[in-house]
Amino acid sequence: MAEQRQRALSTSGEALYEILALEKGATHDEIKKSYRKLALKYHPDKNPDNPEAAEKFKEINNAHATLTDLPKRNIYDKYGSLGLYVAEQFGEENVNTYFMLSSWWAKGLFAVCGLLTGCYLCCCLCCCFNCCCGKCKPKAPEGEQQEFCVSPEDLEEQIKNDMERDGETPITLQPTNVTEKTQLIGDSHRSYRTES
Repeated sequence: MAEQRQRALSTSGEALYEILALEKGATHDEIKKSYRKLALKYHPDKNPDNPEAAEKFKEINNAHATLTDLPKRNIYDKYGSLGLYVAEQFGEENVNTYFMLSSWWAKGLFAVCGLLTGCYLCCCLCCCFNCCCGKCKPKAPEGEQQEFCVSPEDLEEQIKNDMERDGETPITLQPTNVTEKTQLIGDSHRSYRTES
């Protein structure tokens, strides 16, 4: 029963106020005053042999940190600790959107749209096949060539064939003799063949 009560408080946004012995809607000064009083009472230095006091002190610090931070306090007052969890996961600015989309009417609207269209997968497939792959796919402007991809192996084979057709064979081995010279600079066509 106590666990159910704690779970109910975590969604109603009252548990942190109860930790600080305050009513929901307390002012900033009341929160600060209650925090100081309880922190002195349960501080670990004043209760060295009491592990429960150390746990209570952690809870008091957590409640104070949340309730003194205005955006977090607003989220907590509206959605409880679940709202704080959602804020940690998705950001404080997305909390309202999350709770709006998880409401019963948003789920119902999603289900009705799915029933009216047949199914969600069919809509996605129809869109993809008609717009991306099918006859509705946008065409390239006139005069421009369409881009296409060539694998590196095919490109390498094409370069090798072009060089053999032009009468030049690509160099595939390094020179083995140190005294060989290569003609790197010339007035005409540069050649990388070795002289013997």
